[in-house]
Amino acid sequence: MTQYGTLLRQAVNEPGTTPLIGVHDMHSAAVATQFYDGLFLSGFGLAASHYGLPDIGYIAWPDVLSFAQRVRGAFPDVHLLVDIDDGYVDTHVATHVVRQLEAVGASGVILEDQARPRRCGHVDGKKVLPLEEYLDKLQAVLEARRDLLVVARTDATEEQEILRRAKALAATEADVVLVDGVRSVEAIRAIRETIGDKPLLFNQIGGGKSPRLSLGELGELGVNVAIYSTPCLFAAQDAMRRAMSELKAADGRLPEPRPDATTVASCLALLERTTAA
Repeated sequence: MTQYGTLLRQAVNEPGTTPLIGVHDMHSAAVATQFYDGLFLSGFGLAASHYGLPDIGYIAWPDVLSFAQRVRGAFPDVHLLVDIDDGYVDTHVATHVVRQLEAVGASGVILEDQARPRRCGHVDGKKVLPLEEYLDKLQAVLEARRDLLVVARTDATEEQEILRRAKALAATEADVVLVDGVRSVEAIRAIRETIGDKPLLFNQIGGGKSPRLSLGELGELGVNVAIYSTPCLFAAQDAMRRAMSELKAADGRLPEPRPDATTVASCLALLERTTAA
């Protein structure tokens, strides 16, 4: 059996910053894997694509499990990091989900310390659990996994509390630490110093609170992993809005295909790649 957690752990510990691209459905996964060998199953993306709802806690864990299983079946060789939010509230649920995700081939999970009602890590109004309560849940998840990589995430927003929690998370057996919504390069440096040699993950999202940084810049800051939560989702929304606007303006006449435009043939060629797995 492939040890997907070990493979991702090895990538995380290599020099430079490992990119994981956020996808929201099988089609976006098919596109992303043409360019990158690591995927992130984003809660923001799944809430939008599967439910048509904002990322504030609507996701049911069986839908996450089903999505991960389908992605792994189609793309057996990619890294697959899965957002499990707060573990779906209850510690017993969180540990069950972790075991199930590992069984279907997930490489890793991200567990956050948000309290309900939860929300996207880059918006205002977040609340966090008491640290000890989160650490208990995190420890249960760590004990439930066999090989799965576990990212411990804090959504604290006040500087001293961010560093206090980051230090506590780094002292656990979690593989990687994530502080979501980091607002500056200086804050990244402070977190990097606080967590010692524990691997650090940085989350980039279009229009979010964090600075836009290249993989080279992140590597210089000591960031080991970068997740890109929504590039496929936001690009799809922009392209669909533009296409609908042009179609309406043309009285329903489809545009003449550009040389690089997707057609029936090129879309089928992309989707047929998944049947070879």
